[in-house]
Amino acid sequence: QPQLVESGGGLVQSGGSLRLSCVASGAPLDMYDMGWYRQAPGKEREYVGIIATDGTTGYAGSVKGRFTISRDNAKNTVYLQMNSLKADDTAVYYCKLVQRSQTYWGQGTQVTVSS
Repeated sequence: QPQLVESGGGLVQSGGSLRLSCVASGAPLDMYDMGWYRQAPGKEREYVGIIATDGTTGYAGSVKGRFTISRDNAKNTVYLQMNSLKADDTAVYYCKLVQRSQTYWGQGTQVTVSS
């Protein structure tokens, strides 16, 4: 059973940058599309972006041009580089893997952007 662990969150000022990591065990990430999601207080979890097995990426409109997803298959890790952060980006960030129709989430990492 895959296990995902996110890290890299923290407190950053508006306009700053953070890089989140999602390390997987129990599943080779290069075989799966990997998604990033976030959930702000009082709101539903929302899609941030995805990286496919061939390396192509897609992003929500709210983060396009500011966030970049990449993967290091040797480290079984997916990254979310976040630049030009805004207060609206404050949320818990999660990575997601779907294996045989089963969805796996990490525990999340908190990102707080101060204005």
